[in-house]
Amino acid sequence: MLVIRLFRTGKKKQPSYKVVVTDRNNPPQGGRFVEQVGFYNPLTKEKIFQAERIQYWMSVGAQPSDTVYNILINENIVKGEKKKIVYKKKKNPEAEPAPVAPVAAPKAETAPIVEEAPKAE
Repeated sequence: MLVIRLFRTGKKKQPSYKVVVTDRNNPPQGGRFVEQVGFYNPLTKEKIFQAERIQYWMSVGAQPSDTVYNILINENIVKGEKKKIVYKKKKNPEAEPAPVAPVAAPKAETAPIVEEAPKAE
């Protein structure tokens, strides 16, 4: 199944994205893509899209990702309402301590009490 999504390029802390048509099984950070249909730089707000090619791929059956879909609506390439995007939170292993099984306190051993016999005088 084909999908239209962002393909990250650029350096650390300076992202820029290619908008590409690719197979859903290819990784988003790498891998092959069928065609590049646009460019997006979130830092400079520069956007370049090939509207005809995007509409062609969508007519063939390619599904845009939620982020790409919202960008295409802003650019008036696609009509409709924006999709709500919910980001997954990463689990931080240091934030939550591992559950500790309750440990029974060791029983204190007491020495046997020895009673002394009364001394006879």
